[in-house]
Amino acid sequence: MIQPHLFPLDDIRSQSWFAEALVSLSVSESPGWPDDFGDSLIEWNQGREEKIRVLSLFSGAGGLDIGFHDAGFDIVECNEIEKDFAATLLENSKPGKRLHGCNVVCMDINDYEPSLDNIDFIIGGPPCQTFSAAGARAAGVNGTDDDRGNLFRQYVRLLKKLNPKGFLFENVYRIIGAQGGKPWKLIQEEFREAGYRLYWRILDAADFGVPQFRERLIIVGLQEGEFQFPYPTHGPDSSDNRPYYSASLAIDEVSSKKDGNTVGGRHGHLLNDIPPGLNYSFYTDRMGHPTPYFAWRSKFSDYLYKADPDTPVRTIKAQGGQYTGPFHWENRTFTIEELKRLQTFPDNYVINGNRQKAIHQIGNSVPPQLARILALSIAQQVFNRPLPFKIKLLPDSFELGFRSRKSKLTKIYAEKAAVAIAKIDNKEKELPKIVETKTTYATLTDDLVLLISKSNSNWDYCFEHHISDNRIFIKLWDKRKSESLKYEYAISPNVEHKSHLTINAIIMQSFSSNPDSVTAIWKYLESLVKSHFHKDDLVQLLGYYQYSNNYATSLSIKDASLNEFPFWRVLANVSRGNIVGNLAHISDISSAYGIDEDTLSSQLRKLKSLGFEIRNHNTNQQIKNNHILIPYSFPSLNERSLQRLTEL
Repeated sequence: MIQPHLFPLDDIRSQSWFAEALVSLSVSESPGWPDDFGDSLIEWNQGREEKIRVLSLFSGAGGLDIGFHDAGFDIVECNEIEKDFAATLLENSKPGKRLHGCNVVCMDINDYEPSLDNIDFIIGGPPCQTFSAAGARAAGVNGTDDDRGNLFRQYVRLLKKLNPKGFLFENVYRIIGAQGGKPWKLIQEEFREAGYRLYWRILDAADFGVPQFRERLIIVGLQEGEFQFPYPTHGPDSSDNRPYYSASLAIDEVSSKKDGNTVGGRHGHLLNDIPPGLNYSFYTDRMGHPTPYFAWRSKFSDYLYKADPDTPVRTIKAQGGQYTGPFHWENRTFTIEELKRLQTFPDNYVINGNRQKAIHQIGNSVPPQLARILALSIAQQVFNRPLPFKIKLLPDSFELGFRSRKSKLTKIYAEKAAVAIAKIDNKEKELPKIVETKTTYATLTDDLVLLISKSNSNWDYCFEHHISDNRIFIKLWDKRKSESLKYEYAISPNVEHKSHLTINAIIMQSFSSNPDSVTAIWKYLESLVKSHFHKDDLVQLLGYYQYSNNYATSLSIKDASLNEFPFWRVLANVSRGNIVGNLAHISDISSAYGIDEDTLSSQLRKLKSLGFEIRNHNTNQQIKNNHILIPYSFPSLNERSLQRLTEL
């Protein structure tokens, strides 16, 4: 057994309690040191007969469980509903494995009735999607209006049933501000009503030796006594300003075992030029890139995000698409072995399933190293357990600085982007000077693809376009070749964005009254924008709906007879941005558009079939019943859009 260096609390060196912890456990901060830290704690706790019995709820892949186990707690039982996650827990609870002896129950917590005695502590965090950034992006944070947001009540039910001395509850920090703070107030009230005094903070995992910036809300509830959170072990808030555990150091020993995959697809090549630490925003007008494929803040921050080897990585996501980072600074995906290191899962801890399932489990977990530090502080304060060191505790008045440091990082990476962009050939930096006049024949397919016809005999629409002085002028006819103008779109830059934009004006005129022509003319504009102005799609040109639009769009109905049809009345309202980009009750939209709800619903379905994105509860569960979100005033869906296949 390790012979500890015992230090009375009064004798702790002010510079760092963690330095003393490393010395007492004979651990050096070499690659993979959190494994050594955990193994040394396990050795220190060997032979202890009195166990602190813990029940783990919403256990996931076992991140919290690893941390509490290593700190000397006995994980008696785990409850987890997801079969893949439970399979990981089962594998690691076998003889000789880290969680040996833990009983794994794969069951919906609503049906879970544990037959356990003498549970001392409960740990766990309910699923957080309903309070997450993804939920906010979909339609505003839904909070406790979503069943997943009410799972904390099952946590409270089991607290009342088992009456442990305390608990640790983990969740996303957005829970505090969701729905004006009402869910957060309710959660606190119900925990307190169960007999627990609450102590909480928002912590960043990087401050506690995790090579990942990951902010989480941590609540510790106690029936008796008080609790203070541990002093950070790393970063500017640590006592000795200990450097963060960097991504490159974390994966140093496992990087050579197996290379990750290169990133393909239509955006994979863009990763090569993105400086480490930046994401897709490198290719935006705001950054000054000469070929701005994307609009500012039009994607999640992890889209094409390339990790900086000299710092912790941004939060690893549980689920994401082909371009969801972090990506390795060598322009590839991280291997599962590397991702485990970045989340501080032990190398010998088995994650069940294929790559996608493994990432889901890793990204959903509490980093074990953060869990270890929290568990040790609970062992010291709540259960008066002797440790081979004394943890320095944060005064209640101490404000952690990780939030304020974010803005500094933003500035650093903006400067980094500017240096990279300055190296691009001057010819590429010049605004496109295109003069082009062309006639094109095309067919619009059922899945919203505009196919260019090789001859003028097989087509649905004829287009004429003229480009000059960064202005685009488009005309459309169907086979009837009407000489009567039916409608006209005018698109011009908003003043606050004008300096960042490369297209000065767009005019689109249709001589067809076919509703499909609306989709056709927008898709034709999109093809011109992609081929001549380096934009990936219309959203990247016009702007993401949750931010100020790059351009103002208006639709003029030139044929008065069209005003008699509800489709054109609804389209006119949508095109000028009337209740667009904001969640609204269907009755409010009906009133604003001057059309009854049934007719409005049918016309919104028509617009959706034409590629306009319309969201409601059926398409996005975060949206309340009878509420509608129309993100864009133009048809933004394409053949790859999952929203295109969902019904209102």
